[in-house]
Amino acid sequence: MPKQVDHRERREEIARALWQVVEQRGVSQLSVREVAKEAGISHGALQHYFTTREAMLSFAMELATEQQTQRIDQGLAALGDRPHPRDVIRVMLTEMLPLHADARAASRMSAAYVLEALHNENIHAQARDGMAQGRLLIEQLIRQAIADGHIGPDRDPVAETNLLLALTGFSTLIELDVVAPQEALTALDHHLNRLFTTGDQKTAEDGRPHSGTA
Repeated sequence: MPKQVDHRERREEIARALWQVVEQRGVSQLSVREVAKEAGISHGALQHYFTTREAMLSFAMELATEQQTQRIDQGLAALGDRPHPRDVIRVMLTEMLPLHADARAASRMSAAYVLEALHNENIHAQARDGMAQGRLLIEQLIRQAIADGHIGPDRDPVAETNLLLALTGFSTLIELDVVAPQEALTALDHHLNRLFTTGDQKTAEDGRPHSGTA
């Protein structure tokens, strides 16, 4: 299987080169030639792995999402057994913010992907389906937290899910230096604390404290 392994590795190298172009030079410079130059290969060699700009961009986004998921899984594993749902949601949301180099690259890649999706039906469908899947996961966590008594029964799970996802809008404010990273985290924690007020009481009864810290 060495040829398949090499092929995948080369595609990942090209995807990382694409991330570099987006992060360092902006979406306007995102072309097959610029990515090939960043990857240190010829335009023709790159087309051996990606025949279209769309295919290259889609794979780069898939790889960014895979790595983001791995970081989230690592963060969740660090919470130990039976983590409080507040902490689970906090890990998921903070990884969507550009708070460190890897997350920043993923955030900028996502922004480029969304811009492309506005004018490309295929990428639009892929982006919509991926975001809808992520949103559904958050809503399932919220519904379960309500059922388990961590969130008040009067809360609307759909509205609360949408409000939580709206917090990822801090990405733009952080990138443009409008809001400092710690300020965004403070706002996120305040929102989660209000949402999980009932959950705090539940936690005290169970004797399982949750961190709620950066």
